[in-house]
Amino acid sequence: MSIMFGARAPFYKLQGCGNDFVALDNRVLRLPEGLMAEWARRICPRAFGVGADGLFFLDHPQPGADADYRWHFYNADGSRAEMCGNASRCVGRLAHALGLAGVRQRLATDAGTIAIEVLPESGQVKVQLTRPEGLALGAKLQVLGRETEVHFVNTGVPHAVIFVDDVRAVDVAALGRAVRFHEHFAPAGTNANFVQVLDARSALVRTYERGVEGETLACGTGVSAVLVVASALGRTGERVENTTSGGEVLVTSLENGQVFLQGAAELTFTGELNIPALGLPLPGAQG
Repeated sequence: MSIMFGARAPFYKLQGCGNDFVALDNRVLRLPEGLMAEWARRICPRAFGVGADGLFFLDHPQPGADADYRWHFYNADGSRAEMCGNASRCVGRLAHALGLAGVRQRLATDAGTIAIEVLPESGQVKVQLTRPEGLALGAKLQVLGRETEVHFVNTGVPHAVIFVDDVRAVDVAALGRAVRFHEHFAPAGTNANFVQVLDARSALVRTYERGVEGETLACGTGVSAVLVVASALGRTGERVENTTSGGEVLVTSLENGQVFLQGAAELTFTGELNIPALGLPLPGAQG
């Protein structure tokens, strides 16, 4: 049954290692895709909206799809993203809570179908990401007037990886933005990860996220990219505990060429959007 766009619409707020998201059940809401980006731009701001790094809509899978459900995922700036590792763990936790899927799930994303396993007793979710593509190691780029070695891989979305001696000393806002918009990655741009390897099994990671346009407390596809690059260079093994900016730990592992991401995901609260107050466009406003 459709909500038919009354004054209010229910939403869910979730976080995965400090990366936070708003979720809407589009099986009920039935919002046209053409309006979703604007809803993300209005809901995600922290002063005038709910506040989130991104927003996703749960939806029915397309006919014939090998998936339990699909999503439409948007960054805070309204750009549509092919994939988001932390959000995929959150959507798995929410889909299980809503009875949409069991503990083992298949989610259709713009990057392909991914497998999710919810671990209810621990509050963690394990995700098998899409196979990494486009690995390119050792590019020498001029970043803010300095030659910098930058590695690259796509783990559902594009990621640059830069190794540093002290990740806490990195100006992520400035360097991240310079890498994100570097001509080498034009026109799509890239996310930027700064990594301090502690040993073969652990690393500290800070990420500048494309679409959020700033540092986030964690990035699942980012730490997955770090694992792919670091293991290829022999800097780490094939299982790494990544401590993120928020202080949480995301575990990444390579198993038969596939990347797995595991960490906590929590439903933090539910609420109702006041549609007129947020200025959210409705179907009659299209055109």
